[in-house]
Amino acid sequence: MDFVVKEENGYKYIEQGTGEVLLLLHGLMGALSNWEYVIEEFSKNYRVIIPMLPIYELPLLTIGVKTLSKFVHKFIQFKKLENVTVLGNSLGGHVGLIYALNHPEKLKAMVLAGSSGLYENAFGGSFPRRESYDFIREKVEYTFYSPKTATKELVDDVYESVNNRHKIIRLLAMAKSAIRHNMAKDLHKIKLPVALIWGKNDKITPPEVAVEFSQLLPRAELTWVDECGHAPMMEQPEEFNRLLKNFLEKNNI
Repeated sequence: MDFVVKEENGYKYIEQGTGEVLLLLHGLMGALSNWEYVIEEFSKNYRVIIPMLPIYELPLLTIGVKTLSKFVHKFIQFKKLENVTVLGNSLGGHVGLIYALNHPEKLKAMVLAGSSGLYENAFGGSFPRRESYDFIREKVEYTFYSPKTATKELVDDVYESVNNRHKIIRLLAMAKSAIRHNMAKDLHKIKLPVALIWGKNDKITPPEVAVEFSQLLPRAELTWVDECGHAPMMEQPEEFNRLLKNFLEKNNI
């Protein structure tokens, strides 16, 4: 399915459907297409919006998860959004959590899948063999339960990013910022209902991370997705959508 990317006021985003707002935040190596199946299903009954996070556009000195959270706030103000349900995968979940701490009045609920913010087993802080296509393919496959989910297109995108000096510097800076910004002490302040929809075979943010999130967030509910790695909305889209639908209905969203 092809989505029209809108460009307005310096923002790039996808917007489809009408109704209650679902704001989708992609991960560090993610893209708008990561949420393809969620948009297809939920834009029938919801207003689904995905901003492109400006990971590669930020000046080096300002790169960090807090900066991305401020970007999300400006975007929400620009779009005049209220009662938003934020869905975040990986780094996107982390950014959503920081936003929830600072602007709870804007949010109705949250959904986290493979979120960073407590612990993540990332690429390891560097790409010693980034010129090796096979090495990058293995790293991308590591993200998923089934290597088949790591399509050639996906591997090509990551390979291009890590071999672009401008991009790799920013990717590493952002990854380090996420690791530094541990949220364990602040999560108890987030009183929103939170769905944790987690891949049972996630190797980047392993199952124990999901369990810790569920213990630290006051209104969290944890559901597992079998045979699934770090991006359940991509790898097991039907199950992810089913669990998401249940959560939204349960919370009258």
